[in-house]
Amino acid sequence: MRGNNNKIKVNETAMRHSGAHLLAYAVQTLYPNVKLAIGPAIDDGFYYDFDFGDIKIQEEDLLKIEKKMLEIQKNDYPFVKIEMTIDEAKKFLEDTKQPYSLSLLKDIESMGSTNKSEMSKDKSKSGSDTVTFYKTGDFINLCKGGHVKSLKDIGPFKLTSIAGAYFRGDEKNPMLTRIYSVCFKDKSTLLNYLKEREENKNRDHRVIGEKLKIFMISEDVGQGLPLLLPNGEQLKYLLERYMRKIEENLEYKYVSTPILTNKKLYERSGHVKFYSEDMYQIKDKENNIFYVKPMNCPHHHMIFEKMVQSYRQLPFKLAEESPLYRNERSGTLTGLIRVRGPITQNDSHIYVSKDQLKKEFMDVLSIFQSVYTDLGIKNYYFRLSLPDFKKDKYEGDKDMWDFASSNIREALKESHSEFKEEIGEAAFYGPKLDVQIKNVYGKEDSIATIQIDILVPGRMGLKYINKYGKEETPIVIHRSILGSYERFIAFMIEQTGGNFPLKFAPIQIRLISVSDKYNDNVIELASSMRNLGVRVDIDITEEGIGKKIRTASLEKIPAKIVIGEKEVLNRKNTNEWAFTINWREDLKYSNNLSLSELLDILNSEKI
Repeated sequence: MRGNNNKIKVNETAMRHSGAHLLAYAVQTLYPNVKLAIGPAIDDGFYYDFDFGDIKIQEEDLLKIEKKMLEIQKNDYPFVKIEMTIDEAKKFLEDTKQPYSLSLLKDIESMGSTNKSEMSKDKSKSGSDTVTFYKTGDFINLCKGGHVKSLKDIGPFKLTSIAGAYFRGDEKNPMLTRIYSVCFKDKSTLLNYLKEREENKNRDHRVIGEKLKIFMISEDVGQGLPLLLPNGEQLKYLLERYMRKIEENLEYKYVSTPILTNKKLYERSGHVKFYSEDMYQIKDKENNIFYVKPMNCPHHHMIFEKMVQSYRQLPFKLAEESPLYRNERSGTLTGLIRVRGPITQNDSHIYVSKDQLKKEFMDVLSIFQSVYTDLGIKNYYFRLSLPDFKKDKYEGDKDMWDFASSNIREALKESHSEFKEEIGEAAFYGPKLDVQIKNVYGKEDSIATIQIDILVPGRMGLKYINKYGKEETPIVIHRSILGSYERFIAFMIEQTGGNFPLKFAPIQIRLISVSDKYNDNVIELASSMRNLGVRVDIDITEEGIGKKIRTASLEKIPAKIVIGEKEVLNRKNTNEWAFTINWREDLKYSNNLSLSELLDILNSEKI
């Protein structure tokens, strides 16, 4: 069964890669002066990057391009392999005015004879290395291959969106136009996917976040700098309180560190070397250089250095909720998922000895599982990000890298956690475990992470006295259960559709007056409920009852309570409030409750 699944995946990859060629063929036919860049297969489809010059491609142009693709596909051209020497390929690409393909060809040429086999293992008769192109009808493209037999083998497709993308992902390169498409083996799968995609648009955290008054983006404030509105700040506060309670029960000690830090601290930790382009730099009047804090770890290391002397103090657990700022590329910014700041991390650093590492790591996994279950976060998986020692991004002792990696792997297996391994995704200071989840559009993001730092503690000279009376360097577990609160709110919105669990709802109850006659009763009751810890607001506008209830329903308020003559008389006669409660559909509590019974429910959901 496993082998069969792999075979399907390979076939779909070839089909989607071929679809990218068909897209480029159609675009080049419609826009003869277009410059082609890169077009790979991706999950559920493919994309291609184009330089249209002065032409601005809009969403409405996709139908025209798609129509041309279908027209070309009817000719059922085969994919024909063509080999050229490097010199022949250069001349062809120069003659056809394809600078991006020329750039790729130069990379192939500079890779050396061993890596040129990535494009072709063959040699020409003259002994020169060759590269491969693929011809489909009149379209010829530099490509290493992996296609279906002919155009008819490309399954049903649908162009879905346009985005900007830098060539090779480098903002120093030109901004290109990326056209996305989905592609499947049969029409029913495509139609089901498109239907689900359309439904998922209604779960986009940017759309729901605006409707529920969670956050806003202001151009005057700046890209990637969202403003949390009262409901968003309340939700963030509830999550912070929830995590702090859990962590303090597990002996984490909360600290607070400054938002500005002298450059020398980051030089000492090594972050200047590996991370300087992602940090905001400030120079004061005395020419001292400071960074706006992008991470907490170097500051926590200073606290460890001050407070810990003996192995008896380990594990030493520090936690902080501190706003961080990172110089993210504008093209990557997405609502609350990717921001420049504030990035308020649910951050912690656990200082351990070697023999404590696996147990503490397993304890962190346990927190993940219980918290995510409690918060209703589903469909995530763990990605074990390991080093690629062929690259110079990773430093330090290879044995320590292997030790840390094997401890993570063993902890995952012993805790029965599913995970995938990814080479080349480790942090510069150690392997890490990322918690991966897809947003409503299928893009995968890291929601949180656990990292093992085997490099920076030694570089910064952190020491403690071990049980043999000798100095030893601690290992540090960097741990963020919710990642940043802002990003977690985005995923929470998309996973719940805005129907937050009762304990996390920014507003739990809306009191609605039947008429102006009962406004004072509503105001008095709301005040009493707030004093008892209930998150309640009121609607005493002049709108009709039906509209008031509909408005509260659209705002995903868990409970709506109408206050009129019946409720006020009952309160006067019995000295107790009793209500008919209109609960949100996903909440299955009784509709008829006294105030004391309602408070019992809310107290059971208290953080």
